[in-house]
Amino acid sequence: MSRATMKRRGIAALLSLTALSACAVGPNYHPPVVQADAKQAFMESQGSTTLSGQPLAANWWEMFQDPALNRLIQDAFAYNTDIRQAVGNLRRARGALSEAKAGRLPTTDLSAGYQRERVGADTVSTSTGLGASAPGEPSHFDFDFYQAGFDASYEVDIFGRVSRSIQAAKGDARASQAALDGVRISIAAQVAQAYADACGFAAQADVARETARLEGDTMGLTERLLQAGRGTQRDVDQARVLVEQANAQVPQLEAERRSQLYALAALTGRPPAELDGDAAQCRAVPRVKTVIPVGDGSALLARRPDVRQAEQTLAADTARIGVATAQLFPSVTLAGAATFGAPHIGAIGTSRSFGYSLGPLISWTFPNIAVARARIRQARGQADSSLAAFQGTVLTALKETEQALARYSAALEQNAALARASDAADDAAKLSRIRFDTGRDNFLDLLVSEQNRAAARQALAQSDMSVADAQVSLFKALGGGWENPPLVRGTPPAAPAGVPATAQYISQRSN
Repeated sequence: MSRATMKRRGIAALLSLTALSACAVGPNYHPPVVQADAKQAFMESQGSTTLSGQPLAANWWEMFQDPALNRLIQDAFAYNTDIRQAVGNLRRARGALSEAKAGRLPTTDLSAGYQRERVGADTVSTSTGLGASAPGEPSHFDFDFYQAGFDASYEVDIFGRVSRSIQAAKGDARASQAALDGVRISIAAQVAQAYADACGFAAQADVARETARLEGDTMGLTERLLQAGRGTQRDVDQARVLVEQANAQVPQLEAERRSQLYALAALTGRPPAELDGDAAQCRAVPRVKTVIPVGDGSALLARRPDVRQAEQTLAADTARIGVATAQLFPSVTLAGAATFGAPHIGAIGTSRSFGYSLGPLISWTFPNIAVARARIRQARGQADSSLAAFQGTVLTALKETEQALARYSAALEQNAALARASDAADDAAKLSRIRFDTGRDNFLDLLVSEQNRAAARQALAQSDMSVADAQVSLFKALGGGWENPPLVRGTPPAAPAGVPATAQYISQRSN
């Protein structure tokens, strides 16, 4: 057989190996089937006048129409430490993907060296068979040796180990992206809820102060009646009880308000000392007053990051079955090396200094493949677990949304009823005061009506905050808000100007 024929057959064999590398062992990933009824309209949205089947807006917080809330969420997206951590995890996953893709490229190594060598004369004589050196001859030989080399190896992906590794890394990177989107949703919801609660506790504290002022007017009236001989000390004491009960609520409500302001500072990447001035001044609970678009189950599952994360994790774990299966088969590596070596640097590159090696390397752990089979079982078990996790995540997404819709509907109904009750309690207290002033009602009737008014106002203020919290929880369950994030940055700038946060904090504590 001629040398040319051998060369042609060698090239044909290499081409055959390359063609085989398009095959990959292990199962191919197919997206899991989701039940048709999971993609329908939500049960709680049917027949509702406060919800619509329109797609959810990307920046749902803008529906509150509060510029301070918009700015706080944008700051959180840029500076929140949890988001920055998730961004770091995504970069790590993308780096792992780049490393996996590098498996399709040959591994190369360049080397160069210089040596000053000495060889004894007897060593040369012995190696050449000339016997010991004669007297008067040199006892040794000194010379320089220059060397340069290039090594390359390439794994022929016959059974798809590299391909499956790339698929697994892609799934991991996409899962990390979905995890980042999920963190953004969570942070946006936390900021909106902390802001609404800070405003809500401030509103409740204002209600308590107003109640204390009204009760103080009643107490002043009873004191004047006592001085005029028409009242009793018991009436004064009972009026004082209402005043102090209202005053007693203020410190706790203010403490809760400040607690939410501290939470806002941390969520936007700032220390607690840098309270946000706009949030510190807020006295009214933000609230969406329009119909909320919720879409349907199909849009929900496509939008929720946790569902996408679970699916991509399943895709990655399915690919890892192929990675483990490929270990049952031999691996083929093509290796080559070219070297130049000469005693003079000028001789490097001549034909006399050139040497090379080229050939395939086949390695196989057969017949001891127990470890490989054990890893396949592990990979299949992990894929089964990921499939169950995906199905569970779908059910959780649907459940959380239906629960949020039910609680939002109940919060609206409760708020409407409490608003009517507050209006009625105000009217009753006013009428009772008129009747008491004209002598038609006794002091006990006045006292009861004012107690009812205070309780109704406080309940309505709490309900206003509950409605805002229910709206934020609904938006979080719907899974929106990650679509148009700003760039993630490092240390945030100083708190926005306006009323200094520290001065506002001291002012509210002193009231």
